[in-house]
Amino acid sequence: MPLKGAFIFIAPNADSSIHKTEIDTGEVILTTVGVKSYEDAVEAAIKLADEGVTAFELCAGFGNRGTYLVSEAVKGRGVVGAVRFDLHPGLGNKSGDEVF
Repeated sequence: MPLKGAFIFIAPNADSSIHKTEIDTGEVILTTVGVKSYEDAVEAAIKLADEGVTAFELCAGFGNRGTYLVSEAVKGRGVVGAVRFDLHPGLGNKSGDEVF
């Protein structure tokens, strides 16, 4: 059975119903989803967990608070990792916690 994972990225104009792709290597099924806010990320993560995703990776736009919110949303159903920048170059060199 393949590992189901997801990479969630955050960008102000992302729409999770449009900005979504899936790659299936046979061993891993990776879904990439764009969201516009921490609230949308929580909703997307819950939906993905309902679809069997058990490994979540968050982009560097998620600050500590955003990472916590997603972790709590999938607690007991999946693990969450995060790419980290202290300041994100795509967010005006701010943490996602300042922007979202």
